[in-house]
Amino acid sequence: MYPLRPASVLQLTVDRQWLMPVAIAVQVCDTTMPHSTTFAGHKSLHKNFYLKFYCYRGLLFERDDVLKLIPLTLSTQETSRKWVPILARIGLTAKGIIYCVMGAVAFMAAFKIGGQSENNTNKKGIISLIQHQFAGHLLLALLIAGLICYCLWRAVQCFTDTESKGTKTKGIVVRSRYLLSGLVYLSFAVAAIKILLHSSNDDGGDTNQKFIHELLSKPFGQYLVGLAAAIIAGIGIYQMVYGLAGKYKKHVSGLHLHSSATAYLAKAGTIGYVARGIVWLIISWLMLKAAIYSNSKAAGDTNEAFSFLHASYGSVFTGILGLGLVLYGAFSFLRARFEHFKTA
Repeated sequence: MYPLRPASVLQLTVDRQWLMPVAIAVQVCDTTMPHSTTFAGHKSLHKNFYLKFYCYRGLLFERDDVLKLIPLTLSTQETSRKWVPILARIGLTAKGIIYCVMGAVAFMAAFKIGGQSENNTNKKGIISLIQHQFAGHLLLALLIAGLICYCLWRAVQCFTDTESKGTKTKGIVVRSRYLLSGLVYLSFAVAAIKILLHSSNDDGGDTNQKFIHELLSKPFGQYLVGLAAAIIAGIGIYQMVYGLAGKYKKHVSGLHLHSSATAYLAKAGTIGYVARGIVWLIISWLMLKAAIYSNSKAAGDTNEAFSFLHASYGSVFTGILGLGLVLYGAFSFLRARFEHFKTA
């Protein structure tokens, strides 16, 4: 006969696995009962449950006491990685700041406001702009911390599969995309650290052009650059489809938006994702030209993309695209505030 123990003993052994052993024991014990025992949702108890005790790790516990511990166990699972949502919220806030600054600079450059130019829309320009604000070094340090948090959150998503994408081909691709996204913003943080510490050896050249130049010098370099352009184009198309199909709304679905303004802001995510996709497509086009002509100077990042837009389509379209990036940044703020982040 198993010894009877108070439920407080069970509290000492609560972990993510305790429900399953109990469920197995209950099912075995319940084979002689007139009603089957199921756990709905988690395998919760049937309303006509007749057992009085639970058997767990060689101990007996009162059924009513154990039922009281189920919410405790579930909350334990949710809080075991309570730092993950914190990383996500801080990281998305930092990402939103970057896109708001980039979009605002692009809009101002399109209409020649405040002496801004498209050359300030790249990584170095954004960092420099933030640094020259009031308490700029502090703001830049906070931005760096936020970007590192974003990278860590994406790494957790990738390696622990918090989004339940699985290990099949599609799941691996999505999880790899999480990691790539984190690495992109980590590179932004590294560049900001170098500038903050006055240790940057950058001569002002375009980092994309340097990367393309290195690729072109390799065997089959033009094909490698063409492949990179195709990948970036795919990312751009995906962003546009993601926005136009409204898939981004899942990040705030089911959440109570406290005013009509925030509801409209959520809908504005469509414009933000489409604008971001267009920028990616232009960067891929510039990279493809570099591959075709074997000339790294034809490539570029966001500053060349906005310069190309301004020269080809004029100030109005460039300004609208800049506002679209501001909306994308604002939607990142909305995600940071309202999204429910999975921890496991």
